[in-house]
Amino acid sequence: MQTSVASSTAPGSRIEEAAFDVAKFASQQAESAERDRRLSAEAVEAVLDAGFARHFVPRRWAGDEGTFASLLQAVSVVGQGCTSMAWAASLTASLSRMAAYLPQQGRATLWADGPDTLIVGALMPLGRARRTDDGWQVSGTWPYVSVVDHADWALVCAVTTETVPRARFFALPRGSFRTDDTWTSMGMRGTGSNSLTAQEVWVADHLSFDRDTLVAGPAEGAEAACHRVPLKAVNGLCFAAPALGAARGALAVWSETTAPRFVSSSGGLSPSAATVLARSSGEIDAAALLLERVARAADQEEVSALTTTRSGRDCALAAELAVSAVDRLFAAAGTRAHQDGAPLQRHWRDVHTAAGHVVLAFDPAAEAYASQLFAGEG
Repeated sequence: MQTSVASSTAPGSRIEEAAFDVAKFASQQAESAERDRRLSAEAVEAVLDAGFARHFVPRRWAGDEGTFASLLQAVSVVGQGCTSMAWAASLTASLSRMAAYLPQQGRATLWADGPDTLIVGALMPLGRARRTDDGWQVSGTWPYVSVVDHADWALVCAVTTETVPRARFFALPRGSFRTDDTWTSMGMRGTGSNSLTAQEVWVADHLSFDRDTLVAGPAEGAEAACHRVPLKAVNGLCFAAPALGAARGALAVWSETTAPRFVSSSGGLSPSAATVLARSSGEIDAAALLLERVARAADQEEVSALTTTRSGRDCALAAELAVSAVDRLFAAAGTRAHQDGAPLQRHWRDVHTAAGHVVLAFDPAAEAYASQLFAGEG
């Protein structure tokens, strides 16, 4: 059975064209990334060279102002080689998009040396920010900041101490914060999602923006669709895309290593193996179709309140389908797949960790969708 990293002859964006080479490199470095619990400098450089950091950067600062469809395609390809590297690529693009919500002077500061600045982030408002005459004093600790050891800047969320508290984002340059080695996860070990701590870091006004601006949609002076969509319409996509890649990678490994053991005398697969293949590949295809719809709606700016909640539902459901498919493949592979270093068990661990992200929790997504659906009918 012929299986390999998926390819496409259709013209695409810069990251789509580079994704296949990045996927090959990702596959080669996956074991070392697991062992080191972080990506190597060479792996991060490959992500940047492929154009992931600049994908959503405004053209004014030499960025690509790319599409969500291109990001989904490229990330899922990289994920077939290494979910951790795909996760890094996806979040690198996503955080650059969020940085475009800074005031113009702040954007100029972050991309002063070019559009490939590596920005990491923490979206939960776990810090505190105190107003000063000319800026903010920011303190806090944010766990699970992926690729933080390689960051040029970090975009963190903190609650202000004003009379009426507000959640705001603050851009912190490398050197103004410390990282603590806290990432010991079962899956996606290579993401290096360690903790970031800032202590009384002064942040100028032009390096901060209100979180509600990002949630609502349009950035200041936004022209490209990628800078106009509300966060909840696309946030799940950047976490679900690596899970889709992991599922595709698991299917490729199973087809190459397990399926040949179940070839019948007629040349086909045994009924049980054929069922595993058909159901798992079907679920993976369904997950891809759901995510493609999310990306297409965002790229076309079809982002009504109902579409936004539907997109959240679709991302969560796609992650569940990816997990279901990989669980079935893993169970059918036998004890050989359980050995240290076996690629299938790595994909199995990775897809569970990726799908476990809070943004991909299905129950809250379902409740939001149902509430909006019935509100629209009321």
